[in-house]
Amino acid sequence: MKVLFVCHRFPFPPKRGGKIRPFNIIRHLAADHDVTVCSLARSDDEAREGQGIAPFCARFEMARVSDPVQILRMVARLPTSVPSSMGFFYSADLARRIRDLTARERFDLVFVHCSSVAPYVAGCGGMPKILDFGDMDSQKWLEYARYKPFPLSLGYRLESRKLERAEKRLARRFDLCTATTRTEWETLEGYDAGVATDWFPNGVDNEYFAPSAEPYDPDTICFVGRMDYYPNQQSMFDFCARTFPLLRARRPGLKLLIVGADPSPAVRKLGEIPGVTVTGSVPDVRPHLYRSALMVAPLSIARGTQNKILEAMASGVPVVTSGVAAGGVDAVEWEHLLVANSPGEYAQAVLHVLDNPVERRRLAAAGRARMLSHHTWPSSMRRLDTIIQRCLSVHASGAPIAVDQPGRNAIRPVAEGETTR
Repeated sequence: MKVLFVCHRFPFPPKRGGKIRPFNIIRHLAADHDVTVCSLARSDDEAREGQGIAPFCARFEMARVSDPVQILRMVARLPTSVPSSMGFFYSADLARRIRDLTARERFDLVFVHCSSVAPYVAGCGGMPKILDFGDMDSQKWLEYARYKPFPLSLGYRLESRKLERAEKRLARRFDLCTATTRTEWETLEGYDAGVATDWFPNGVDNEYFAPSAEPYDPDTICFVGRMDYYPNQQSMFDFCARTFPLLRARRPGLKLLIVGADPSPAVRKLGEIPGVTVTGSVPDVRPHLYRSALMVAPLSIARGTQNKILEAMASGVPVVTSGVAAGGVDAVEWEHLLVANSPGEYAQAVLHVLDNPVERRRLAAAGRARMLSHHTWPSSMRRLDTIIQRCLSVHASGAPIAVDQPGRNAIRPVAEGETTR
């Protein structure tokens, strides 16, 4: 089968959330199929590193863009009905390359990851098409609006509305649309776009992120995540201001490691707080995870799956997270991870682990076991294979995809371990 795969960030190396999911899909599909990857590179370093995708696909098309130009494209769309985020991921060069590819070749499947690049192939006719929204970005911008000051809040709210309208229009131009979690799928299904919908989860590399035999420091906790990403920044500003003082009052020697690439000046300033260290970019996050008694993920803005939580749990490091972030993980609260939603609750949960080594061992083992049973890439890709086969079969027959409820357009998500007839 010939597959055209389009994604918004060049999917190699898979070091960040926006690249991990598409890379693993590409690697899986390329094991049995001829995969052509089309995406964008935003710097010389990204373009150079991106060449490493070659062993994982038949070929790739990489279009170069620069952020200043893409920001101008965003601004130009502000007074229009077109979402600014579509401008940020638009490249005339990539559009031409994809247009030439689809004009001279027939692909057996067109797979798009992220709605921001769906317009490149939305008009391609005669080929089965799947749009993997991943996260529903319109809802993320709506969350941003609740935390940003005016007039930024107004801008994010308008972008959310424009993007939601675009998501609904784009969904109708694909044979099947998917999301990352059941919660994101419910949002997608609520669009009632008249096409089939489903979801398949993110996985984690359980061999790379495996428990360490090295001892941990009972007075060290950590947060791991890119620190140029607003939800991560906001979570650490709030945690350091409201929760960390409560913890230091009980454990004066407690240390917090903020581990993540490209911290802003405001994030670096958090390193001036006694006990807080901001590492910046590190070659490997695992030593910092292994050193920590637990990882906190106190995110107020969280759509889809937080890969940082999967990686910590797979590494045998207990996690204390928010309810919204826990919703993207197939795990049971207080059995596999701890959930809190206020400074007092976070402090109580963190101290519960720090003060109870037996409980820490239990959570470490339970979290690791849950990742092995519910968040492996092979099991996720089996779900994807089922989704693809349904899409291809129905496209070939020209018949509408069967639904479970009258008036609904969803394919019921496949349960873990379930097979289909």
